Amino acid sequence: MNFTGLDIIIPVLVVLVLLFLFAGIKTVPQGSNWTVERFGRYTRSLSPGLNLILPFIDRIGAKMNMMEQVLDVPTQEVITRDNAIVAVDGVAFYQVLNAAQAAYQVAGLENAILNLTMTNIRSVMGSMDLDELLSNRDAINERLLRIVDEAASPWGIKVTRVEIKDINPPANLVDSMARQMMAERNKRAQILEAEGLKQAQVLEAEGRKEAAFRDAEARERAAEAEARATQVVSEAIAAGDVQAINYFVAQKYTEALARIGSATNSKVVLLPVEASALIGSLGGIGAIAKEVFGGESPTQNTRGANRPPLVPPGQG
Repeated sequence: MNFTGLDIIIPVLVVLVLLFLFAGIKTVPQGSNWTVERFGRYTRSLSPGLNLILPFIDRIGAKMNMMEQVLDVPTQEVITRDNAIVAVDGVAFYQVLNAAQAAYQVAGLENAILNLTMTNIRSVMGSMDLDELLSNRDAINERLLRIVDEAASPWGIKVTRVEIKDINPPANLVDSMARQMMAERNKRAQILEAEGLKQAQVLEAEGRKEAAFRDAEARERAAEAEARATQVVSEAIAAGDVQAINYFVAQKYTEALARIGSATNSKVVLLPVEASALIGSLGGIGAIAKEVFGGESPTQNTRGANRPPLVPPGQG
C-alpha cells in the first residue's frame, strides 16, 4: 500500500492537537491555588477544578496550599526583664489568603513566618518579669498574634493563632520559686492562726464581760431586795409591830447557826447564846404565823401552852 503525504500529515496533526490540548488542560486539586505565568510574568491564579491555559505560552508558576497550616516554633532561650533565662517553645497557625502575594512577595514563606514568630517571642517575653511571664500566658499569646499577623499581612497570609507551649525556667530558679511559695503559704497560715486566736480571745473577753455584768446585776438586785426587806421591817417596827423584828432576828440567827454547823473544819460547835433565846425566837416565828393565818401556831399545838411575846435575846 502506498501512503501519500496527506496520509502522514493528518495523523501527525491529530497527535499535535491532542498534545496541545493535554498541555493546556490543568486540574487543580481542592485546597490549592496555582499561579499562571506568561513569559515569566504572573497573569492569574487557577482555582480548584478544571482550568485551561495556553500551552507553550503560559506555564504553572507556584502551587500554593490554601488550607490552614501549622508551624512548629523550636525551643529558644529568652532573657526576661528581671534577667531570668527561660526556655520557650510554641506553635503558630497560618492560612494563605492570596496565592500571588504568598508566592511573589516573600521568598521562603514558612521560614519567614518562623523567624518572624521567634523574633517577636523574644521581644514580647523579654519585656516582662518572670512572675508576669508565668501568670499571663493568654495575654502573651494575644499580643504575639496581633504583632505577627500585622507583620505577615503583606504576604497574603492570615496568622490565625500563636500559642506558647512550654516555659521552662532553670532548675535552681524553680527551686527558689518553690521555697518562696512555701514561705508565702506558711506566712498566710500563721496570719490565719493569729487572727483565729485573736477572735477567740475577743469572744472570751466579751463572755467574761457579759458574765461580770450579769453577776453585778444579780448582786444589785439581791442588795435591793435586802434593802427592801430591811425597809419593810423598819416600817413595821416604827408602826409598833414587835413581831416583825422578832421574825427578822430569828431568821438571821437561824441562818448563822446553819452556816456554822455546815463548816467542814468544825468538829465541835460552841453556841455563845442561851438555848432559851433560840426557842423564844422560834416561838416568835410561830406567833407571826398565827397572826398571818389566823390559827394556832405549830408551837402552841405541840406544847399546848401559850408563851409570852418574844423579846430580844439577853433581855428575857
